[in-house]
Amino acid sequence: MFSKLKNLKGKKEGVLAWNTLMLYVLTFSNQFLGLLVVPYETRVLAASFGDLGVASKIMVFFELFIGFGFLLSATEEVSKNRQDAQRLNVVLTSVTLCKLMLAALSLGILLILCSVIPKWRGRTVFYTLFFLSSTFTTLLPDFLYRGLEKMSAITIRAVCIRLFTTLGIFLFLKKPEDIWVIPVLTAVGNLGAVFICLYDARKRLHVRFCKVRLSDVWQRMRQASTFFVSRIATTVYSSMNLIILDSVEPELIPKGLEMVKNPVRSYYNASDKLMDTGKQALQPISDSLYPYMVNHRDYRLVKKVLLILEPIIFVFCAGIFAIAPQFCEFVFGAAYTSAGMALRVMLPAAVVLLPSYICGFPMLSSMGLAKHANYSTIFGSAIHMIVLAILYLTGNMNMMTLGAAMSFTETVILCYRLAVIWRYRDRLKEDYHVDAS
Repeated sequence: MFSKLKNLKGKKEGVLAWNTLMLYVLTFSNQFLGLLVVPYETRVLAASFGDLGVASKIMVFFELFIGFGFLLSATEEVSKNRQDAQRLNVVLTSVTLCKLMLAALSLGILLILCSVIPKWRGRTVFYTLFFLSSTFTTLLPDFLYRGLEKMSAITIRAVCIRLFTTLGIFLFLKKPEDIWVIPVLTAVGNLGAVFICLYDARKRLHVRFCKVRLSDVWQRMRQASTFFVSRIATTVYSSMNLIILDSVEPELIPKGLEMVKNPVRSYYNASDKLMDTGKQALQPISDSLYPYMVNHRDYRLVKKVLLILEPIIFVFCAGIFAIAPQFCEFVFGAAYTSAGMALRVMLPAAVVLLPSYICGFPMLSSMGLAKHANYSTIFGSAIHMIVLAILYLTGNMNMMTLGAAMSFTETVILCYRLAVIWRYRDRLKEDYHVDAS
């Protein structure tokens, strides 16, 4: 049934390359088409663009909670049991049930927070619309396609849906009051992608929902729990900054004889959008290497990837650093020159991202050290919270220091992972046997 997965020009590296390409196309449909509308959004929404960014960052936490690490744990289980169709049915059903239960719990938490946090009270409907979009995103069974290394099946359809969403934003977003259009269109597109993937999984891969036991559901939840701890720790330092900035910066500031919206959140959000795009450009390399390394432990390929790509990333980031204010002004509009200053202090994070991603779950899992990929992000998150506390107590919390804190944290995580790999470097030998249990 999955015979095509075994042969792409007769080379396992060919499967990896093709899967990576499809992951890129799928990622670009979400991120680069999203980035395409950002210059339009910054010009139409003006200072309200910061509200859009804050909502997106809040939803990252709920999306992460609903996803609960299944993208890693279920991908690994699918990769190791790709020939067992019934096992795949159980995985798909159990994981989906887990996500639905977590989504219901998350909605209750969101409504409670919107009732008790003063700044959120007037944004309840707006945040709920974003929550629906995030929920539909997490219900996408991408772990199934990643584990089978068969991403091409859903990529074209997903890109078409994303194009629909992008076109809708250009057509219906005309003034700041239309900001609700963005989460509504995104939710419709994400829901369509879920139905398409489930239909394709059933018709072509013969993977479908089935009856499962409560123990099956609990088993998947337990397997994903360690990955969830890691990913929630990552979110603390990657998505918390804008939410914190929203809480410490005044909503309105004086301008002449009137009060206008504070643009600082919009500056930070614009720079952070560029960083998110860079992260998404690099993430498919790690995502496709993860199931590949679990099965093949090809460390020479890892070295080759880093030697080729890392110098390119460094040169590119150095160029953007030199022209950051002008670059942000060109992309986001004349009012966003100041965003370039925040972008500059974030760029060191972009330099270390690829080696950090690859030295994480792809490398450490293949060495039997997956727990250290989790520990590194937990450690980095703890360091980040300490830095934030110092910034707050010393009165130095602003968009510049928060951006620099993110770069520092990413560097700390990479150093932790490199130290673990060096400590257990004997496991890099070809004859070393990793316990599959």
